Amino acid sequence: MEKLGFSVVEDQTQDSIRWIEITPTQEAQTHFVLHNKTIIAELEPELILGTPSLLFFTQNIEELYTEFKEKGITVGELVSTPTGRGFNFSDPEDQYFAVVEEQT
Repeated sequence: MEKLGFSVVEDQTQDSIRWIEITPTQEAQTHFVLHNKTIIAELEPELILGTPSLLFFTQNIEELYTEFKEKGITVGELVSTPTGRGFNFSDPEDQYFAVVEEQT
């Protein structure tokens, strides 16, 4: 399936959370995950969602979490989510991003 020139890798719904993973091509290593910001705001009302947010994947969430903390990056708690373990972080302009551990 292709939308806006992107290929849909995965379209999932778990509980009330739906996410769509897209990629420029099936062979690309870069993937984007689209989700409903209204639902995210209900789950975590303290987040600033007025700007675009990105969800990143990593193979070693604990190592990345420790590295971010050591570098002085503002991070939230390391938590378990329906998509795996992850954490939120913000840039110097308080824009919200998230990282989850890639499920293999």
